[in-house]
Amino acid sequence: MKPYHLLLLISLLSCQSPKSTDERAAAEKINSGIAASDSQSYTSETLEVQKIADQVYQHLSFLETQSFGKVPCNGMVVIDQQEAIIFDTPPTDQASLELIDWVEQTMGCKVKAVVATHFHDDCLGGLRAFEQRGIPSYASHRTIALAKTHDTAVPKHEFEEELTLQVGDEKVLVIYPGNGHTHDNVVGYFPKAETMFGGCLIKEQGAGKGNLADADTVAWPQTVAKLKVSFPQVKHVIPGHGKAGGQQLFDYTIRLFEQK
Repeated sequence: MKPYHLLLLISLLSCQSPKSTDERAAAEKINSGIAASDSQSYTSETLEVQKIADQVYQHLSFLETQSFGKVPCNGMVVIDQQEAIIFDTPPTDQASLELIDWVEQTMGCKVKAVVATHFHDDCLGGLRAFEQRGIPSYASHRTIALAKTHDTAVPKHEFEEELTLQVGDEKVLVIYPGNGHTHDNVVGYFPKAETMFGGCLIKEQGAGKGNLADADTVAWPQTVAKLKVSFPQVKHVIPGHGKAGGQQLFDYTIRLFEQK
């Protein structure tokens, strides 16, 4: 081979190597069920989304209340293999559509289901937006019964004590642990990332007791204590309001409601 031919071959190989490496990395991400855009967050005036763990995001939107003013409300998004499951709707249809668009357009995922963790507006307020997009909605039979009596949007599919949903190649669990913030509150758990959405059953560190209109304050600490024992492997906990944390959020909630 002539010297200039050898130099040309080396040059071509050096130009192709980085691209080949990038392609392999992207393929590995897709094969592992993590979208290439999995690290992205989102912020607008009505909605925020931030990554909590691999394939798990916390969505945050705002509920206008008479007693507490403008309240930031959390939910959870779990993704795998270009599919997603959302826990709790934002309080408004506008924010809900924004969240669905973020999941579908930015993350490239189809929303397979939305799960309401109890019957209040911070869980169900934007349900109609999901229905407009043809997304199946799930809630416990307790939540559906309470939603009907309170003239709010009603999820279409009900379950008793537990529900398992498939998202991509993974499973997401929905569990009714007992009374607490309400008599119907459930939690969501994504085993692969050891992440739990505690909803309003779980308080952020330093929070007050909040809305107790439908609460069972006697059962509340016992319910959270049982939940902690049942899921000792949990690493990430998303409360209904405020900052995510770890197992310490269980401990704080128990202390907050323990009978003195």
